[in-house]
This record gives sequence, structure tokens and C-alpha cells, in this order.
Amino acid sequence: MPDTPYTADEMMTIAAARMLRNGAVCFVGIGLPSAAANLARLTHAPEVVLIYESGTIGSKPDVLPLSIGDGELAETADAVVSSVEIFSYWLQGGRIDVGFLGAAQIDRFANINTTVIGDYKTPSTRLPGAGGAPEIAASSGEVLITLRQTRRAFVEKLDFVTSTGHLDGGNSREQFHFPGKGPTAVITDLGILTPDPVTKELTLTSIHPGVPLEKVIEATGWPLKVAPELRTTAPPTENELRVLRDLQARTARAHADEL
Repeated sequence: MPDTPYTADEMMTIAAARMLRNGAVCFVGIGLPSAAANLARLTHAPEVVLIYESGTIGSKPDVLPLSIGDGELAETADAVVSSVEIFSYWLQGGRIDVGFLGAAQIDRFANINTTVIGDYKTPSTRLPGAGGAPEIAASSGEVLITLRQTRRAFVEKLDFVTSTGHLDGGNSREQFHFPGKGPTAVITDLGILTPDPVTKELTLTSIHPGVPLEKVIEATGWPLKVAPELRTTAPPTENELRVLRDLQARTARAHADEL
């Protein structure tokens, strides 16, 4: 256990970063996924290849991007190609090992919503939309999803299905002939959920240090399944916290005039 206290968001970001193996080709979403992927690059996975949908390959940003069009991504990339090439050659061509996505809502089968909250025609909230997420969810070798866990986010039924996870569970993905394995982990500020091997329903398999199980259950909008042998996530190391905080501090300074 590190001597330095850490926040739930730091635990989530670090736990998500640990999921990314060195050398993997990763299609990264903006926000929490980008923070986790770049933390992995700066710690245990220096040879990870980060790809963003604007066409940047092998980006090594010194600060976290505000959007896929952030100049920092192109300036630090090994190559910049067209979006058409990113999606047709890299993603649909089966060259992406991991897709790293965020979400506004998620259901028990890891389908996600980033389109609207409420009725589609008269929503209470209009979200950023799909972008490349549906294609990333369908075609990446596997998908990691990270978001904060609340009953508003973990819902029984999505207001809109933007990107498919495991659809209705079971062998639904195979029936639609999606090439990728779909979501293999959902990392939150409370724990880690993974799909049941047979039903594909999300199951709590790891809980973060100090988080009561009742809190995770209460933050889930469906009857949450819990693994018989529930693990405790390893707490952040001093190095993981230092690197993450340095990254976030640099980002805050760099974007101070833009936010």
C-alpha cells in the first residue's frame, strides 16, 4: 500500500492502464481511456502503439489531448494517415489488438450509449455521439471500457445503443458475425467487471481497496452478479501515482487557457 493517499479516479485509471499489455496496438478514445492508455505507455508498456481515429499512429503525447484533433497527437505520432485508412486498413483489417472506450451508459452485457439520455427525439441530454466507437467495439480484437459506476450509468436498459458489447448475451456477437471478442473488462472507480464466459453478463471479479461490496451493488442498476472468489485490486504503487499525477499536472498547465 503506498504511503500517499489516492482517489477513486486515480485507482480506476491505474487499474485500467494495467490492462494494456506492452506492444499492443490500441485504438484509444478521448477522456478516461486516453488517460489510462498513456499512463500504460509511460509505465509498464512503453512499446504500446496508440492509434486515434483522426489518423495518428504511434502517438506519444506529453499531455492528454482535448480531442482527436488535438495537434499534440499528430506532432508526436510515428505517422499520420487518413481516417479512411485507420478504419479500413487498421481496424477492419484486424490490426487492432485492443479498443479502449468510455461510455455514458452501459448495460449488463456491456453495450454502451454515448448518444442521448432520454428519448432520442427529445432527449434530456445530447451526448457527443458515436464517432468511431461502433466500429471499434465491433472489430477490435478485444475492448476495454472505463467509466465511473453509478446507477445513472449502469442501467437496466440503455436509452440508446450506440456501440454493441455482447448484445443480448450468450453467442449474440457470433450470430452477427462481429470479428472481435467484444468487451473483456469494464473498469470503474469501484472495481472491475468481466463478462461471464457463457452468458456474457458482466460479473464483479475485482473490487478496489476499501470499497464495500454493498456500495458496488447499490451503484448498479441491475442485480449485480459477484464472482465466488472476489479479488481485491492491487492498490496503486508510488510510481504509478507519481507518473499519473505528473501527466495530469502537465495537461492542466498546457490547456489552462483552452478549458
